[in-house]
Amino acid sequence: MVSVPAPQALKSAELIAFHDQRLGACGGSLIPDVALWQAIEDNHHHNCMLWEQEDLARRRNVPDSEVAGNKRAIDGHNQKRNDAIERIDDLLLQQFDRVVRKRGAKQNSETAGAMIDRLSIRSLKIHHTRLQTRRSDVDRAHIDACKAKLATLVEHRTDLAACLDRLLAECERGEAYFKIYRQFKMYNDPSLNPALYGERKGG
Repeated sequence: MVSVPAPQALKSAELIAFHDQRLGACGGSLIPDVALWQAIEDNHHHNCMLWEQEDLARRRNVPDSEVAGNKRAIDGHNQKRNDAIERIDDLLLQQFDRVVRKRGAKQNSETAGAMIDRLSIRSLKIHHTRLQTRRSDVDRAHIDACKAKLATLVEHRTDLAACLDRLLAECERGEAYFKIYRQFKMYNDPSLNPALYGERKGG
């Protein structure tokens, strides 16, 4: 069982540990039935699946039909990833409903959910870059280059985590806030994507 904190105590350190722990178990749910953490799990799961499908879509030794299947899977996971980000934001904003916003509170241009999504993606990059540093079939230059990238990725994640903690703390004190601007993805909607509704008319 992966240990997670209470929803109202969301901290980047627990979030990073959760992302890292889950990388070995993408696909199955190992968390309690807590709405916020389920949304975080869903977001991380679909980022894991996107990573896998993006790798597979770059193959050149398979039929085009397989790559097309990968591309369609990417669309599906990307939509669900974005849906999960919006659920995270909805749930966090519900927690902040009780907070009295102070005069002069500043609006953050990025939502907490988007930052959590970025931390998820960063954990994937760190994980896979670290694996590259452990390969035995490459030369020293490759290992050293990947180690340098790994250090930068870890620094990026540390900085982003600090920004998330600051935003959540400021929201809790009524000093900052963020809004959800829905993505309104059009490419997966048959009523909005002209290439899709054009197919129906043409048929």
